[in-house]
Amino acid sequence: MAGRASLRFRLALWLLLPMSVFVAICGWLTWRNAAGVADYVQDHDLLSSAKVLSDRLIWEGDDVQASVPPSALSLFVSPERDRVFLSVTGAGGEVLAGSADFPLPAVRKPEGTDRAQWYDTEFEGLPLRAVVTTRAMYEAGGARDITIAVGKTQKSRDRMLRSLWWPSMEFLLIALVLAIALAVAALTLELRPIVRLSQQLAQRDPMHLDLVVDEGALHGELRPVAHTINRFVAQLKAHSQAQRRFIADAAHQLRTPLAMQASQIEFARYTRQHRGDEWATRRADMDAMWLAMQTSNRRLVDVTNKLLLLAQAEQDEAHTGLERIDLCAAALRCVEQLAALADRRGIDLGLEADGSLFVMAQPVLLDALASNLLDNALRYTQEGGRVTMGVCARDDGAVLLTVEDNGPGIAPEARERVFERFYRVSQDTEGSGLGLAIVREIAHAFGASVALEATDPQAQRGLRVTVSFPAPSTSAPESPGLT
Repeated sequence: MAGRASLRFRLALWLLLPMSVFVAICGWLTWRNAAGVADYVQDHDLLSSAKVLSDRLIWEGDDVQASVPPSALSLFVSPERDRVFLSVTGAGGEVLAGSADFPLPAVRKPEGTDRAQWYDTEFEGLPLRAVVTTRAMYEAGGARDITIAVGKTQKSRDRMLRSLWWPSMEFLLIALVLAIALAVAALTLELRPIVRLSQQLAQRDPMHLDLVVDEGALHGELRPVAHTINRFVAQLKAHSQAQRRFIADAAHQLRTPLAMQASQIEFARYTRQHRGDEWATRRADMDAMWLAMQTSNRRLVDVTNKLLLLAQAEQDEAHTGLERIDLCAAALRCVEQLAALADRRGIDLGLEADGSLFVMAQPVLLDALASNLLDNALRYTQEGGRVTMGVCARDDGAVLLTVEDNGPGIAPEARERVFERFYRVSQDTEGSGLGLAIVREIAHAFGASVALEATDPQAQRGLRVTVSFPAPSTSAPESPGLT
């Protein structure tokens, strides 16, 4: 996909468009005003010429005679050499002076005290601007109306229009060019912080996350971008550090059982090869060694499986492809799977759930969340204790999954740390320290939240873990309740 054009070019274009529209509107208004002035001057000259002709009408006997003095035509002298046409006709249509076939308006609408009418016409293939007026010539028997028409081509008028309009338009165009040039120069200067920022980012080593963009060196509009970059880099740095700690902790967790297995295997091989006679007589020691190797191997398998589960919960795919799942049914499966462990430890394990409550989740990860919650409670609860898993709904539609126990609980200052990977409240208890970290990652993938609280706040004993699932978007048919 092709990238967008230069920001400087786009900003200049956005500035050019409204200014061009403004210049075009101003040019059109200036043209109208100039045309009005040119038309007024031309119409005034035409009327003045018609008045001069009117003043030269005289009686000669019983007839009216008209002469064309030079002053009537001198008004139209111009370098453009416009052609002037005259027509003076009597009341009966007889031509007293000028052209006999000069076109007159079909409808006469004289205006003003001069009883003049201006109109546009065409004569001898030339466009003309003309004026027609009448004068009454009185005699003893009455009055005669004499029609006087003067027409002129519009070359001088067009030249006057251009001379009036073009200087203003030229000024507007120069102002537009200067404005664009200044805008480009200003944008170049003002965009230098962005250029420096891009150079700064390009010169940084991508493997070192110690970049801090100086927000004070940027404009106010760009400071949120710099703040976002700094926050993003800080998050990447924190994530990178967490990953490094995770890898170090995982290596530490795997190194001990691997070293034990290696030494036990080497001891067994040595004993088999060099002390074969003792192999049969020291059967009890050999069985203990095999049991220790089996325990170490089981711990390796458990840690590896939980690391893979944690990695699966952190993937983007865990946030998508969610299905409507009955949380009560998932809780029941979890209780059935861990019932044997609870029985071996003499723990009273129960489930409290009414009806079917649905949440948006992935089946495998939801089972893992419930299993890790319950497994964590069973490991830290003393023999003869009580662990209860519950599923209920709040009034706002949210669905709650709770696991309660009456064990030693977790101190308030350690309740946030228990979500850290490989952190264990008690080192005497078997476990990998990944259970609650997995629970929180899976809950985050489902849009849920996890909260810890003591079941006996006064004695700070017992623990209640609550996972709050958001209400599903659609309803599902109810099924028989679980008890």
